[in-house]
Amino acid sequence: MPDDRAPAQMLSSLDAYSPPQIAALVEASGVAKTEAPLLTTVTLGVLAGVFIAFGAMLYTIVITGVDAGFGPGRLVGGLAFSVGLVLVIIAGGELFTGNNLIVMAWADRRITFRQLLRNWTVVYMANFVGAAVMAPLVHWSGVLDLSGGTFGHTAVAIARGKAELGFGPAFFRGVLCNALVCLAVWTCFAAHDVAGKILAIVFPISAFVALGFEHSVANMYLIPAGILAGAEIPLRALATNLVPVTLGNIVGGGGGVAIVYWIVYSRHRRRQPN
Repeated sequence: MPDDRAPAQMLSSLDAYSPPQIAALVEASGVAKTEAPLLTTVTLGVLAGVFIAFGAMLYTIVITGVDAGFGPGRLVGGLAFSVGLVLVIIAGGELFTGNNLIVMAWADRRITFRQLLRNWTVVYMANFVGAAVMAPLVHWSGVLDLSGGTFGHTAVAIARGKAELGFGPAFFRGVLCNALVCLAVWTCFAAHDVAGKILAIVFPISAFVALGFEHSVANMYLIPAGILAGAEIPLRALATNLVPVTLGNIVGGGGGVAIVYWIVYSRHRRRQPN
């Protein structure tokens, strides 16, 4: 006897997860991330730094000599940079900016503040290693000399622009950037397949890059790469940029996305004391 419920079940399995379901998935993922073995977290953190650096490299060469106009050129660069987060999500990686969503699990008292800080610290340091080590590798590879050295000139211009940002602009660009990055990760949880996840990533990431917002992990590669390419800026410019951008990323992702969605979908489920 045919089961009349089968078509409905098949449709349900293809539908995107609803926002309340996404909230539950994000919290569960946050708990799993904080309970993962240290070696696993470090390894995946290094990989994520490498992946974001690859995206930043592609962005740099794509915008080199682009003549599509200011806005369209930046949009093309944003599409190219998206490959970084695509690799993190699909291939597997632990990215500090995306892990700001773990705040949801902390707000729901499923993890401690110490667990939250431990994950962020380990992942941030691992991301730094992965992203920063790519700068000398690219320098030694000689690819910055492509197109008569214009690839390297673009890397220099990017690093100088970031070094010249004041604390306030860098902070608020960090806030806006990670709101979009965490929304990209959030919407990834709605998808059931690889194509859906990639589509969820591309538009928010392209938006933050085109708008000129600041991503701490990308800057861990972009500034050293620019310095090695000849940017006459002190190495301390890296820290001067990363401090406000990282703080902004935390506020934009942890506060602007994680806490907001926790209030909307999870606050009423908060465990009550026995």
